[in-house]
Amino acid sequence: MHPRTRKLLGTIALLVFLVAYALLAMAAAIVLQVNGTTRIGELAYYILAGLLWVPPAALIVQWMQYTPPRHL
Repeated sequence: MHPRTRKLLGTIALLVFLVAYALLAMAAAIVLQVNGTTRIGELAYYILAGLLWVPPAALIVQWMQYTPPRHL
Protein backbone atom coordinates (compact mmCIF):
# COMPACT_ATOMS: atom_id res chain seq x y z
CA MET A 1 0.00 0.00 0.00
CA HIS A 2 1.28 3.43 -0.87
CA PRO A 3 2.37 5.46 2.20
CA ARG A 4 0.03 8.34 1.35
CA THR A 5 -2.94 5.98 1.10
CA ARG A 6 -1.97 4.35 4.40
CA LYS A 7 -1.77 7.75 6.11
CA LEU A 8 -5.11 8.87 4.66
CA LEU A 9 -6.86 5.69 5.80
CA GLY A 10 -5.15 5.88 9.19
CA THR A 11 -6.22 9.49 9.67
CA ILE A 12 -9.82 8.66 8.82
CA ALA A 13 -9.73 5.62 11.13
CA LEU A 14 -8.24 7.70 13.93
CA LEU A 15 -10.91 10.39 13.62
CA VAL A 16 -13.73 7.83 13.53
CA PHE A 17 -12.24 5.98 16.50
CA LEU A 18 -11.87 9.16 18.59
CA VAL A 19 -15.43 10.30 17.92
CA ALA A 20 -16.81 6.85 18.74
CA TYR A 21 -14.65 6.59 21.87
CA ALA A 22 -15.72 10.02 23.12
CA LEU A 23 -19.39 9.14 22.66
CA LEU A 24 -18.96 5.78 24.39
CA ALA A 25 -17.07 7.35 27.30
CA MET A 26 -19.82 9.93 27.67
CA ALA A 27 -22.53 7.25 27.54
CA ALA A 28 -20.65 5.17 30.11
CA ALA A 29 -20.43 8.18 32.42
CA ILE A 30 -24.18 8.68 32.14
CA VAL A 31 -24.99 4.99 32.68
CA LEU A 32 -22.60 4.70 35.62
CA GLN A 33 -23.92 7.93 37.14
CA VAL A 34 -20.38 9.22 37.57
CA ASN A 35 -21.66 12.63 38.61
CA GLY A 36 -23.37 11.05 41.63
CA THR A 37 -20.22 9.44 43.03
CA THR A 38 -17.58 10.97 45.24
CA ARG A 39 -15.17 13.49 43.79
CA ILE A 40 -12.38 10.91 43.90
CA GLY A 41 -14.50 8.39 41.98
CA GLU A 42 -15.44 10.99 39.39
CA LEU A 43 -11.82 12.09 39.03
CA ALA A 44 -10.67 8.47 38.68
CA TYR A 45 -13.25 7.79 35.96
CA TYR A 46 -12.32 10.84 33.93
CA ILE A 47 -8.58 10.17 34.26
CA LEU A 48 -9.09 6.57 33.16
CA ALA A 49 -11.46 7.52 30.33
CA GLY A 50 -9.11 10.28 29.26
CA LEU A 51 -6.14 7.93 28.95
CA LEU A 52 -7.68 4.72 27.60
CA TRP A 53 -7.88 6.02 24.04
CA VAL A 54 -4.08 6.43 23.80
CA PRO A 55 -2.98 2.78 23.22
CA PRO A 56 -5.44 2.09 20.36
CA ALA A 57 -4.60 5.46 18.79
CA ALA A 58 -0.90 4.66 19.09
CA LEU A 59 -1.47 1.38 17.25
CA ILE A 60 -3.24 3.21 14.43
CA VAL A 61 -0.40 5.75 14.19
CA GLN A 62 2.16 2.94 14.26
CA TRP A 63 0.31 1.24 11.39
CA MET A 64 0.29 4.52 9.48
CA GLN A 65 4.06 4.89 9.83
CA TYR A 66 4.89 1.30 8.80
CA THR A 67 6.94 0.95 5.64
CA PRO A 68 7.50 -2.55 4.32
CA PRO A 69 11.13 -3.56 3.74
CA ARG A 70 12.33 -3.20 0.16
CA HIS A 71 13.65 -6.27 -1.60
CA LEU A 72 16.59 -5.93 -3.92
